[in-house]
Amino acid sequence: SVVQTIINISASTSLNRARQQGMSLIEVLVAIVIIAIALFGTASLQMSAMRLGQGGVLRSHAVFLAQDIAERMENNAAGAIAGSYVVTLTSTPPAVDTTCETAACAQAALAAYDIAQWANTVSTALPQSSWSITQTVTGTPSTYTIVVRWIDRRTKTSDTSVGAIAESFTLTRSILD
Repeated sequence: SVVQTIINISASTSLNRARQQGMSLIEVLVAIVIIAIALFGTASLQMSAMRLGQGGVLRSHAVFLAQDIAERMENNAAGAIAGSYVVTLTSTPPAVDTTCETAACAQAALAAYDIAQWANTVSTALPQSSWSITQTVTGTPSTYTIVVRWIDRRTKTSDTSVGAIAESFTLTRSILD
């Protein structure tokens, strides 16, 4: 009876070990699945962060470009007060006239040169961009409102109707003579 009890305990211990070895394999597989899910989640978060980071870069470009044309208007204050920097909403930059690079220009010609250079920069820096410059107050001081628009694609699609977000930046600046 003591021998029988020892044999039963020994047999039961052997069965438990065999079951535990099978369970450790299942535990390893479950752990691998959990780690894989965690890695996919981390990769998804990284991709979202990169897309949002790109949106921030585009907004920074828009702010910089709006400031750029505002400073150009301040440097040609007489042309700005005369209304030479007004641009209706467009997405097509005008041709750049290079005569202002080699010789002195009149105020209106300098304004046209500034707008052409600026518009070309906006169209290359921002995706599907458009812009307008309106003179809201005439005379001295003259007030301009600069609006820069672009499309921020926060999904992987190239179709602007799906997953695209229209963004804009508006800057108002007064120009003194």
